[in-house]
Amino acid sequence: MTAPRIEVDLGKIRHNTRYLVERLASRGITVTGVTKAVCGYPAIASAMLEGGAIGLADARITNVARMRKAGITCPISMIRTPLPSQADQVVQSCETSYNTEMDVIAKLAAIARRNNTVHNIILMVEMGDMREGIMPDDLIGFASQVVRMRGVALKGIGTNFACLGNIAPHSEVMASFSSRADDVERACGRVLETVSGGGSANLPWALGFGKTGRINNLRLGEAILLGVDPVSGKPVDGLHTDAFTLVAEVIEAKRKAKPMPLQAVDPAFSVLRLAQDDHRKTRSILAVGLQDTDVAGLTFPLGVKLIGATSDHTVVGTTNSSLRVGSQMKLKANYSALMRAMNAPDVEKVLFGRRDLSAGIPAKHIHPNLALV
Repeated sequence: MTAPRIEVDLGKIRHNTRYLVERLASRGITVTGVTKAVCGYPAIASAMLEGGAIGLADARITNVARMRKAGITCPISMIRTPLPSQADQVVQSCETSYNTEMDVIAKLAAIARRNNTVHNIILMVEMGDMREGIMPDDLIGFASQVVRMRGVALKGIGTNFACLGNIAPHSEVMASFSSRADDVERACGRVLETVSGGGSANLPWALGFGKTGRINNLRLGEAILLGVDPVSGKPVDGLHTDAFTLVAEVIEAKRKAKPMPLQAVDPAFSVLRLAQDDHRKTRSILAVGLQDTDVAGLTFPLGVKLIGATSDHTVVGTTNSSLRVGSQMKLKANYSALMRAMNAPDVEKVLFGRRDLSAGIPAKHIHPNLALV
């Protein structure tokens, strides 16, 4: 097989989804599969649905369009506040969108009215992550305006944790968010269908023994795809952590003398380009670089150490064995590295463990850079 490539085990993604769906069901919580890190690849999205996710969510309309074109008909939510310039596409492709701006909601409503449809709105509430969200004290006012607006329906409320601030939620803040649903219902006289408490960083709380309150949904991407807790980076019990493997090819392998010292000209790359080196090691170059992935987010095999990376090259050192030119190295990727590799056009995507086409993905709609084996 060619390299670089991402090898994807769909069976492990199905397992991870099913395991989390079953564990969370006992707590009254459903799972929405988040596909943004895999660019909405239809076969991966279908594996989440086959594992029991009630729907999908993405942050980019191009990813949603890719899934719709492939024949995926389940509910899909736009989890980034819609771009006003893409409001038409959001209404046409997504049943629901997560929102924080009244001007955007008004535009979605106007488009929905013109199309004789109703678009669902989930209001995002700022609960400490300090990324997107309506301030809690303003929530009832926002909700009241949405309820009165023709063309949209207030479906629920949501929040985020550990996205910008990388801080996991605790029981007190989750209880506070849960109570916001009761406040909105009392003020607006509407029952909220969805109270979405966050994402993969919520799993330690959700799988614990505390009360879940009104929270009945989590949006899970990293835990399903990589099997880890985003905050600690530790594996989640019962989940596979190796559903994705980045494979890179060796294009040079030499023992090199210690180089003459040079002055750094680009401090921005100093972390990756000026790592301490040992001239006694064999230096090998992998044909993958910063254009393809987040090299700092890769885990290398035992005995292999990252020396540095540029746009097209990753330099590693080995002490015990020499890599041969043409050999391939398997690497583990974190969320950032996976997301960039999946988005890189020169990284082939090879999927294993795919079921038949009963999931509704016609072969003619498979992405041209996608190999099914």
